Amino acid sequence: MTDLLRVAMIGHGFMGAAHSQGWRVAPRFFDLPREPEMTVVVGRDAAGVAANARKWGWLETATDWREVIARDDIDVVDIVTPGDTHAEIAIAALEAGKHVLCEKPLANSVAEAEAMTDAAARAAEKGVRSMVGFTYRRVPAATFARDLVAAGRLGEIRQVRAAYRQDWLMDAEAPLTWRMQKDRAGSGSLGDIGAHAIDLSEYITGLRLESVSGILDTIVAERPLLAEGVGLSGTASSERGAVTVDDIALFAGRYGGSGTGYAPLGTFEATRFATGRKNALTVEVSGSLGAIAFDLERMNELEFYDATLPATEQGFRTILVTEHDHPYLAPWWPPGHMLGYEHGFSHQVVDFVTAIVDGNQPEPSFADGLHIQRVLDAVERSSQDGSAWTSTD
Repeated sequence: MTDLLRVAMIGHGFMGAAHSQGWRVAPRFFDLPREPEMTVVVGRDAAGVAANARKWGWLETATDWREVIARDDIDVVDIVTPGDTHAEIAIAALEAGKHVLCEKPLANSVAEAEAMTDAAARAAEKGVRSMVGFTYRRVPAATFARDLVAAGRLGEIRQVRAAYRQDWLMDAEAPLTWRMQKDRAGSGSLGDIGAHAIDLSEYITGLRLESVSGILDTIVAERPLLAEGVGLSGTASSERGAVTVDDIALFAGRYGGSGTGYAPLGTFEATRFATGRKNALTVEVSGSLGAIAFDLERMNELEFYDATLPATEQGFRTILVTEHDHPYLAPWWPPGHMLGYEHGFSHQVVDFVTAIVDGNQPEPSFADGLHIQRVLDAVERSSQDGSAWTSTD
């Protein structure tokens, strides 16, 4: 280790816990070129942020993110707030010379994402780095799937099927939270979890969506408001509020840049009403020489089909992605000892810190995040006007 890389995290909800785990654990298993220091965590509720700081290992707390960004002893700003604050915080941090890690989706609109990307480009000229947190890229089985495609094991990519299915909103009386309000979240299942399905499909295939055709729907139109003064687990009040985002998103997409003359099609589903599915992010890629299938609910496994084998030997086989030769796994446990959801956040820290020290652009970049925002916007526009195909440009 050399000198410290001092981190300020803005926000302290669910993603705050996950990011804290990443910052705390990564330097204890990986040989990082600079050691992250969990310097300060910021939240509006002084008592709440203090309790989480003690629990997660942050040295200090604050309630004003602007004051923290202005500090000379902060090198990195990690943004885990709702989407409506991403642009303001990220742009201010970049202009203050801080490296920025921002949770997905990058922003609530294309215009905000464009402003953030422009700020990131200006900051990069001064050696300041930025990255958007599509963490599932760093699940070893998903990274290994990308490696198989890049090595040509699937041949020409012909079709992609991607979905992210959860059921946590099945109860129509579950209270209204910020994730169900468009002014806070930007969109519902489309941006919250559909963005992951889009990004992971593109990451694994190396292709980008150029046009989409889709439909959004809201299954439960209004929900109880939370009683005043309680958290997300608190009781609902008798008052009700409108759900202003989508509960389900279904769309088709066409990829470009395959180099084969054929532009592959993809089908996508994002829903928080898939009864019995808790965190089912799935991507299946079919090619001329083989296929892969990934399921986050079985995150240490990858299904692989080798179509070059004799017909008598063909069939999907399960690869247990726990060997030290698999991506990210060498510093962890002996083969067969599983990783969990939290490990992707440690891998995110490893890649981000390494890129900062090496002077490289970490991936996915804000420009990548902007592209995903444009895809989300195109799906929404397609649903609104009934377009058969809508460009992502």
